[in-house]
Amino acid sequence: MSYRLSEDLEMLRRTVAKMAEARVAPRAAEIDEQDAYPWDLKELFAEQGLLGAGVPEAYGGTGVGLPAVCLIVEEIARVSASASLIVAAQELGLMPILVGGSEEQKQKYLPVLASGEQICAFGLTEPNAGSDAGSVKTRAVRQGDVYILNGQKCFITNGGIADVYTIFASTDPSKGLKGLSAFIVEKDYPGFSAGKKEKKMGIRGSQTTELILENCPVPAENLLGKEGDGFKIAMMTLDRTRPVIGAQAVGIAQGALDYAVNYARERVQFGKPIASFQGIQFMLADMVTRIEAARQLVYKAAFLIEEAVQNGTSPAEISRFSSMAKLFASDVAMQVTVDAVQVLGGYGYMREYPLERMMRDAKITQIYEGTNQIQRLVIARTLLD
Repeated sequence: MSYRLSEDLEMLRRTVAKMAEARVAPRAAEIDEQDAYPWDLKELFAEQGLLGAGVPEAYGGTGVGLPAVCLIVEEIARVSASASLIVAAQELGLMPILVGGSEEQKQKYLPVLASGEQICAFGLTEPNAGSDAGSVKTRAVRQGDVYILNGQKCFITNGGIADVYTIFASTDPSKGLKGLSAFIVEKDYPGFSAGKKEKKMGIRGSQTTELILENCPVPAENLLGKEGDGFKIAMMTLDRTRPVIGAQAVGIAQGALDYAVNYARERVQFGKPIASFQGIQFMLADMVTRIEAARQLVYKAAFLIEEAVQNGTSPAEISRFSSMAKLFASDVAMQVTVDAVQVLGGYGYMREYPLERMMRDAKITQIYEGTNQIQRLVIARTLLD
């Protein structure tokens, strides 16, 4: 199966690309330098309806689906990975509600998240529970009509600025993964706070913090699904959002390639543009080939997932293609950005040029939403089982 963008999706791509060049690109270096969340761009994306692209119209979104979310993220990531994460993180944070929430929960939370009136975040990772979700120590104990949550989360994108968090906590530690449950936690609940803000290598315009829950009462009605559904909801979420990270990686790589190509045409050595040298040409040829292969895989995964919502495609196939898209595209982004820096030589290493930022940004795509080692495990297991 190959993908073919509809006329509406092509129009969306062009519109977002034009907006990104005009409004995001001029801010990209400043966002990285200031290490601050770009609220102005969040408002811009909200005004354009980009934060609700993955949310059905019935819940206040535009309902254009996962391929559209990937297109939006890719085009923004071409100029700023940090800015693209505004859209990607919103999709990740609201997805547990979309796939695991009751009708009442969806009606309450999704419209304000789709409109961008509120920001959301996904809270699974802990100091001792990254890839090993079964080691989550955050505890949720039922007391009447509330659950009391205690624990700590780390590396949470949008931590401290989000209004709504999907938090994973164990309701029965003796059951391991089967004892994990998911909750909707609002920022103003007593006992809920953000810890230190992390100082990161890349995506510096995205705020990443610890989350602390100290005897935090969460209404029982905020439990997503039923007790023990947490791991299933987390995996359903990641199956649907990993292609978005793949799209972010493709965007970063494409932006790096575009810059390297333009530079190679203009940079003169030995009396001619370096683009005329076979060594440079071969590098560029390999870069563009890898990017296009990654793009095809990302959008195949996105369209497959979109089809699955309608036709009930095998969950194993969804998991496999979702992980393959994220794995391959992020590895490509890392390789392409490193090679693009090499094309510029010493200039590529300087902060005056955007490629060192793109290289730093690319690295996280190999780590978050499941390290690439975990993606390989998922792919192998779905293949062998």
